[in-house]
Amino acid sequence: MPSAGVESLLQQAREIQNGELQRFCSRVSKLLQEDPGPATIDALQRLFLIVSATKYPRRLEKMCIYLLQNTLCLPTSPEQLQVLCAAILREMSPFDSLALSCDHAQNTRQLSFVASVLLAQGDRGEEVRHVSQRIFTVLENRQPEGSSVRHLLPILSKVISLAPGILQEDQTNLLSKRLVDWLRYASIQQGLPHSGGFFSTPRIRQPGPITEVDGAVASDFFTVLSTGQHFTEDQWLNMQAFSMLRTWLLYSGPEDPGTPDADDKSEPEGSTLSVLSATSTASHLLPPRERLREVAFEYCQRLLEQSNRRALRKGDSDLQKACVVEAVLVLDVLCRQDPSFLYRTLSCLKALHRRLGEDPGSERALVPLAQFFLNHGEAATVDSEAVYQHLLSRLPSERFHSPMLAFEIIHFCTYNLALFDSHFLGLLKMSFPNLFKFLAWNSPPLTAKFVALLPALVDAGTALEMLHMLLDLPCLTAALDLQLRSSPTPSERPLWDTTFRIPSCLEAFRDPQFQGLFQYLLRTKASGSMEGLTPLHQLLQPMASCARVAQCAEAVPTLLQAFFSAVTQFANGALINQLALLLLERNDSLYQVPQYEARVHRVLSSQFLALCKLKPSLVVELARELLEFVGRVSSIHSRASMFTCVVWAIGEYLSVTCDRRCTVEQINKFFEALEALLFEVTQSRSSVDLPCCPPEVVTTLMTTLTKLASRSQDLIPRVSLFLSKMRTLAQSPTTSSMHRKEDTEAIRIRATELLMLLKMPSVAQFVFTPTVGVCQPRYHRDTNTALPLALRMVSRLVEKEASLLPG
Repeated sequence: MPSAGVESLLQQAREIQNGELQRFCSRVSKLLQEDPGPATIDALQRLFLIVSATKYPRRLEKMCIYLLQNTLCLPTSPEQLQVLCAAILREMSPFDSLALSCDHAQNTRQLSFVASVLLAQGDRGEEVRHVSQRIFTVLENRQPEGSSVRHLLPILSKVISLAPGILQEDQTNLLSKRLVDWLRYASIQQGLPHSGGFFSTPRIRQPGPITEVDGAVASDFFTVLSTGQHFTEDQWLNMQAFSMLRTWLLYSGPEDPGTPDADDKSEPEGSTLSVLSATSTASHLLPPRERLREVAFEYCQRLLEQSNRRALRKGDSDLQKACVVEAVLVLDVLCRQDPSFLYRTLSCLKALHRRLGEDPGSERALVPLAQFFLNHGEAATVDSEAVYQHLLSRLPSERFHSPMLAFEIIHFCTYNLALFDSHFLGLLKMSFPNLFKFLAWNSPPLTAKFVALLPALVDAGTALEMLHMLLDLPCLTAALDLQLRSSPTPSERPLWDTTFRIPSCLEAFRDPQFQGLFQYLLRTKASGSMEGLTPLHQLLQPMASCARVAQCAEAVPTLLQAFFSAVTQFANGALINQLALLLLERNDSLYQVPQYEARVHRVLSSQFLALCKLKPSLVVELARELLEFVGRVSSIHSRASMFTCVVWAIGEYLSVTCDRRCTVEQINKFFEALEALLFEVTQSRSSVDLPCCPPEVVTTLMTTLTKLASRSQDLIPRVSLFLSKMRTLAQSPTTSSMHRKEDTEAIRIRATELLMLLKMPSVAQFVFTPTVGVCQPRYHRDTNTALPLALRMVSRLVEKEASLLPG
């Protein structure tokens, strides 16, 4: 995160208007026409800040752009001036007044600047081809003293990414040969220090040998992990070559990975003969690309050997870990392109995995290692179970607070879903509580990844447990925070809000009485059991306002939608019943995060209706549980959205049409319960303890009672009387003081419509309980069919009745 001073400068640069910018461009143009000095450098730095601080392109004077290009191409311009001119022109790209050409560059450094600007324009007039040809012309020739091609390698990588397939065969072979020389034959002596000035001594000591990261003298060829006080030009090229090696191998490799370029590969794949022949072949006789693969393999083996050494400096230790990751990725590419490398690679990677289990700081290498075994484990008949267990069990539990590691592991899982066999998928599903720790701690960047991953994680055996865990995800975030705060290794703790004090929560986390609940919440594998975490919700309530907990709570509705989209694809009748019961149960058992309940209730209520639509007999099968749910007045005020959907589902699906087991007794029971409930919520006065009932609940209750009465016509007189009272009540001053005018009007209109329908019981039954055929789309499109006719007739009656009403 930028400091306050940097943020202030960026804000000032963004607020500069076009008029002020043009005046500043005029000043820059004058300075560029004079001899360069500190004022010119300062002005160009300011101009670069202005053009790079905004997302939209800034417009500069044509004269200013011309002078920037001219200064960039002048051989006498200081390098710092060229760097700034190239950076500004790249930010302005693409632009029309381009007058640059690679042909006029005087040296490789200037060529790299000019080429970077040309490539920023896109492939205009085959600029990419011209740049690549110029670079390879330089590579073919011997460089003059003081010139280096290492400035051109990043440009060449850009060329490859912009226009794959642009290089000719001879160019590909040339670069492969150069990379072999740079990787394998760099000097093992340190470079000379830069000398000069009046006080420089004419006697310069002979440079010492290159050393390893542990201080020992290097006994093998130079690599990026070799250390020294000063480096020679070929050593810098060695480091740069390794940085682009994987990209070049992927580019120059065979079109069909796994099919090597050698002419004769008739031996059985993986046979002893092929392995021995590959290792004993005179490498200098190989074609350039195969020779490069051989050298790349040796280089990676050397890096893995060097990573075993104990570094003297932390910077070297971090570099070791980064090089291990890159080495494993390069070996993966090599083995895909040529399987003869596979058996030589396995032994060192097995040793690497054993070492990763002992070194707590090198976990990132485990992801490419798992990718390697996933790509090649079957061909090499290697048991990679230990690698996968380490990846899915230990790392999420111990390193869930590492955002980089979290992203890489979840990306590994989503990227390789099509490659996972049934065994690994089973391991992945059983490990979902552990993977959810990444999600709970890093929810904003990982939400989209988990939306893609959830369909692979959920099945009939884990669906209920996973739904519980999704609803408790903010609670899991709070528990992980406590786990980190209680960690005995404070150096590994990530940053958090130090002003947030929660001594009571920390005491509860360490209390043996609650250890079982915390252990269940922080479990590493699916247990198949569900435990109520309501006591933890109360204990962790002081952490509900924590920023990370609130951030996680915002992601839960999206994840719930993804979960139900996946689970409804395979859910059978029994699972649908269990899910519906869980929704009713958890509706009033959520962690009290601000605004969390309201968002989750909206999702749960809509999903309850989706389950009912998926299985219409659900209401009849869960009649007892639904009666208990609607029998509690408290649920109306705290769970209005769910209550409304449940009442609507009762009216929609409690009929013989949806389930032949539906009886008149069941209809009467629900009618009596809902009638008593509607009477209670409309006759009682609102108070602080019992707020006013929402109007949508009242209208839904009235509609459901009418639907039930149309199916048991003995109830029609009762509901008609009740609806008449509701229509009168909606116009009373008492009700007007409790509800808004629009709400009371909606209640009055709904009561009138329902009364009109009940005056014609056969029409009411036809409208409220249509047959399966009537539900077809044609009954809503064809104006000559029964349903539109019935609706038009009822509408006329309603309009006639409404016109007779007073006021």
